[in-house]
Amino acid sequence: MRRRKFLTGLLAGLVVSTARAQQRVRIVILHSGFPNRTPIHQLFEALGKLGLENGRTATIELLGGEGDPNRLNALVAQIGAEKPDVIIAITSPAVLAIKEAKLIIPVVFAFVPDPVGLGIVESLAHPGGNFTGVTYSEAGLGGKRLELLIDAIAGTKRIAVLWSRSFPGNAAALESIRETASARAIAVFSRELRDVEDLSPAFEDATRAEAQAVVFMTDNVMFGYRKQVAELALAHRLPTIHSFPSEVEDGGLMFYGPSNGENYRRAAALTERILKGRRPGELPVERPTKFELIINLKTAKALGLTISEAFLLRADQVIE
Repeated sequence: MRRRKFLTGLLAGLVVSTARAQQRVRIVILHSGFPNRTPIHQLFEALGKLGLENGRTATIELLGGEGDPNRLNALVAQIGAEKPDVIIAITSPAVLAIKEAKLIIPVVFAFVPDPVGLGIVESLAHPGGNFTGVTYSEAGLGGKRLELLIDAIAGTKRIAVLWSRSFPGNAAALESIRETASARAIAVFSRELRDVEDLSPAFEDATRAEAQAVVFMTDNVMFGYRKQVAELALAHRLPTIHSFPSEVEDGGLMFYGPSNGENYRRAAALTERILKGRRPGELPVERPTKFELIINLKTAKALGLTISEAFLLRADQVIE
């Protein structure tokens, strides 16, 4: 009798263990813009390498706000009702929407400059709450991008900055550009972008201001029109440097910033640690260690620019 009870209990335990093993974790990836227009596959690949394979060991849902705050808030409400195990939030607007909704779900963020200043975490070393992730300084990158333009294009004395206030970090990046420009005796023409219809007038204004190159700071909406941005830059004979690799792959001249691949790998690793039981507030926010320079040599030739061999050797990737 005891043996029968023991075997029955053992079998029940095996059934429960098997059910748990077969149960998939649920992850939602929330992007404030158009995730399928970005290399989001790198995040899926990074998760898969850690055993979180969509459709097999995990259910991973990809949602995009498409630059629309109302749509983004509706998606956040949907996520709150579904209660996934972890949210991976891409870009500041997505994280801020989750923070505002006060969801009690672990969140790993990526591509978010200054999460302390935005009120997302208490500190980088001790985030607290239910947020952690990967951050970088967009402000510092502004000055670096200006320096790269100056180094690549000999004789540059005046540049334009086309930017949108809707993307957190752009205003700080503009100030960084101004400081670097002042130190290098470079004049800066600043032009704020209001909407997509403002793109063509903005490039016309930059030409009238006699700018010789453009630092283009995108937002979720403008990112979806990056081919149009590249065409306008070429039509106005203005070399550009951008915030995301896709903008250069679609015709911009240069990109400089944190590696997409590294950001996604580290976000995936943080997600795995949370799913294994760690609390996000106890996991320090990480900084990228790898930054990349990408140059589109086809665009340079179309603009009639000769990029020196020494400068090309500094690039991590040259598109020919």
